[in-house]
Amino acid sequence: MMIQKFTATVLTFFTIITCYGQKAEIVENYIHTYRGIAITEMQRTGVPAAIKLAQGIHESMAGQSDLVQRSYNHFGIKCKSGYTGPYVLHDDDAPRERFMKYDNAEQSFIDHSDFLKNRSRYASLFDLDPTDYKNWAYGLKKAGYATNPKYPQLIISLIEKYGLNDYTLIALGKKAPSDNMQLAIANPTQAQEEIEIIVAPVYPEGEFKINNTRVILAKKGTSLNQLAQQFGVSVTRLFDYNDFGMSAETAPKDLLVFLQLKRTVGENEYHEVKPGETIYDIAQAEGIRLESILKYNNLSKFTSPAIGSKLYLQDKAPATASNGHH
Repeated sequence: MMIQKFTATVLTFFTIITCYGQKAEIVENYIHTYRGIAITEMQRTGVPAAIKLAQGIHESMAGQSDLVQRSYNHFGIKCKSGYTGPYVLHDDDAPRERFMKYDNAEQSFIDHSDFLKNRSRYASLFDLDPTDYKNWAYGLKKAGYATNPKYPQLIISLIEKYGLNDYTLIALGKKAPSDNMQLAIANPTQAQEEIEIIVAPVYPEGEFKINNTRVILAKKGTSLNQLAQQFGVSVTRLFDYNDFGMSAETAPKDLLVFLQLKRTVGENEYHEVKPGETIYDIAQAEGIRLESILKYNNLSKFTSPAIGSKLYLQDKAPATASNGHH
């Protein structure tokens, strides 16, 4: 694949983060969302998880940039002449330049690893101690990754402010994962065991929005009746919004509880099923009505979706899609 590097300016990054008003929260949500893939990619290629996360935060404006919203391109990778795959047009050094378009964020993170690993000008970086993030940051600049003269300081600052080197240490087995990161060993078909890192999503405290719909995270044991009273919603409507059984009195586990009717279409095109997820879990996580997911994917509510399958959230699944098993 013929690709080249693009770097967003620090001014634009801090401008958009300031506009969202909750700088640390947005960045921390980004870290919690993508730390798992950063760790597994470090184990695969040697790109330090701290470096990858810091670059992702900087290049994608913590997941808020227009480019990443349209293409899942977290590292601003451009298409070069001769490339014929999917792309989006985006103004950068010139108007309407072609940028790589991915099906999901994971593809972007993998492509970034391969970009660094497979180019000779970055080879010396892999001789460094992976925990030496300062020399990695300066080495990236020296090798031509970025034109911004302050690029190393920006990367170092993000790593130190948000403790990103911890994820490098976790990848190396030198630090235990935190409570909301679960390490599961899987060896279904390969001779060598692989470590799969399952990351629990982190949600803000108080009311926030998913798919432009009001929601809160109710802790296990929270009274649903009291919750309804607190937010001025009738108990009947609260139960309807969330597909609760009327016999439920308290949240059986930490649970997303919507305070208004969920949308009939999702914000994302599809959801890739993760280990342990039910269709109900996915409907809550994506802020979409359960009946819509069932209709789009021709499923019953008793279906157990297969891990790794795609549940479509905006339109009917392709006829060839196989989303689950009974």
